[in-house]
Amino acid sequence: MRPIDLPVNPAGHAAPVTHVALRPDGTRLASCSYDGTVLVWDTQDPARPAVLHRMRHRRLVNACAWNPASPALLATASADKTVAVWRVPDDAGPPVLVSVLARHTDDINSVDWMPDGEHLICVSEDGRATMWHALTGAFRSEVGSHTAHCMAVSVSPDGVVATAGEDGMVAVRRPGTDSDTAVRHYGSSIEGCAWSHSGEVLAVARDDGKVDLLTAGLELLRTLEVSDSAARTVGWSEDDTSLVIGAYDGALHFFAADGTRTHRVRDARVWPRSVSVARGLVAAGSFWSGPHLYALDDATEIAAPTAPNHGPNALAAHDGRLYIGCDSGTVFAVDLDGTTTDDDTAAAPRAVRALDVADGPVLALAARDGALYAATYSGRVIGLLDGRRIVSGQLGAPLPSLCFDGDTLVAGTYNGELVVLDPRTLSVLARRRAHGGSVKSLTALPSGFLSAATDRTVAAGGPHRRDTLWEHGNLVNAVAVLGGRVAASASRDHTVKVGRITGDGGPGTWRAGTVQTLLGPDESVKCVGLLGDPDAPVVLAGSYDFGLYAWHVDWDATARTLASGYLLTAFGQGLSCMAPLDGDRLVVAGWDGRIVVVDLGPGGEPRVRRDWRIGDLAARADRHEEALAV
Repeated sequence: MRPIDLPVNPAGHAAPVTHVALRPDGTRLASCSYDGTVLVWDTQDPARPAVLHRMRHRRLVNACAWNPASPALLATASADKTVAVWRVPDDAGPPVLVSVLARHTDDINSVDWMPDGEHLICVSEDGRATMWHALTGAFRSEVGSHTAHCMAVSVSPDGVVATAGEDGMVAVRRPGTDSDTAVRHYGSSIEGCAWSHSGEVLAVARDDGKVDLLTAGLELLRTLEVSDSAARTVGWSEDDTSLVIGAYDGALHFFAADGTRTHRVRDARVWPRSVSVARGLVAAGSFWSGPHLYALDDATEIAAPTAPNHGPNALAAHDGRLYIGCDSGTVFAVDLDGTTTDDDTAAAPRAVRALDVADGPVLALAARDGALYAATYSGRVIGLLDGRRIVSGQLGAPLPSLCFDGDTLVAGTYNGELVVLDPRTLSVLARRRAHGGSVKSLTALPSGFLSAATDRTVAAGGPHRRDTLWEHGNLVNAVAVLGGRVAASASRDHTVKVGRITGDGGPGTWRAGTVQTLLGPDESVKCVGLLGDPDAPVVLAGSYDFGLYAWHVDWDATARTLASGYLLTAFGQGLSCMAPLDGDRLVVAGWDGRIVVVDLGPGGEPRVRRDWRIGDLAARADRHEEALAV
């Protein structure tokens, strides 16, 4: 397993903040990040949080939890399949690694302590909930399982364990007793749950934007109408009279326990994937370099990070220019003319512009006829055209995908909808639910477009009729097309599928012919692209295992797929996105900020022809007002 290799950011984290946990006394805050680190902040003066300690995992860190009996102990859960237990001093002395829980079989998504302060409950991508002796690292037992990813765990003060998963199941059980497990099923994913401090009420964050307050037996007490987008996380005040909810509309929602909404906070820098509450202080995750802090009573901002992270999420190319959309909301426009024949792969591009497009992350890009369109985490599409800036209405947050369909623009939403927009005005022409999960990727066809979604399917057609081409064993992250005749898809099931496709754009006409499954990556495959001849294509794919892989497809030799993939180059973090530059080149980006251009050599072998760093591009960039023509 390759460890994350990112430069240290003295301002805090070098990538988005995935999770925050205030110590019960409110004087310390732990934050976890995609950069593989855990930071412990001194929050005695919450207006001036200061980093005290920096701990590291090999992969991104998903969650952390302070020990309720021994406040100096902190558990951190990582995609490196380990949970670490640290003894964190209050002074400047170094943290001590007490134990490592290392027999997990998949990424750990959440962790919480049992009341005795000695045992931990860990839940992971494989759906398992397991109990461990935290101080020795010994496995104790399996305490439950889900049929899909287990996303959250919360332990009540009297030791009742609640788990929630993408299978829509919420389960509560008391480990080590003969008491029955109580189960409640929902029709969609559940990503967050949290016991009140009394242990009498369980808050469940629903994918439809509601939060249910349940009894310990999972009977419904009240439903809070929070957002039109998925509710993700919940934090309770110490007296259980209020709670703070993070939702995928990019906002923090403050509620009284009786269901009355008290405040709403919108800040495009905030990543409301995690919230924590202690001693009148609210902490929230961020796309920037550190956590956000608010006052619980009136939602006033107390402190916020000051440094953006330019992690690339989206790529598009048009008319000799490459566009790179980042977590910071900046889009870098790179002039590619004159950069493809130089022998130096790191040769700087002729010109770089920094376009301040959005206040928060850009998740998808599309460019045509001198216009640039950005789909954002905040649920809006922003267009730069004819020297002006136009913004759509709220379409549903976030918007992971964007492409052209003839004379219209199509955005894919987290909620599985396709939204058809007029490119001149960004007014909505039509919208319909086309997938049973987030539309992660869209790619234009000569007639219609391809889509890939978390419902495991790859589909083709227009916005009103989608024909399923094939399915994966897990969610599909990306889809690509070559010559309108070959499609490829990348999945969390660690595979790439590639197949010949046919269709004339009419309803029910899209079909897949020969489909091959390509192996090679050890982890989720995030992005995919195609080069060469559709009769003998080269497939490129980037993975969370930091590798860029290549396969030469022989349609008549399917058995070769078991051994034909090879590593083209390795990044310092997971790969994030890929896009065609033209018929002969692809551009690939990683969350380490590395940008490479790949083409095929004289013998048909893929090779890296350009190799840049987003930090270098940012340093060279001329900044332009967002309304300038691109």
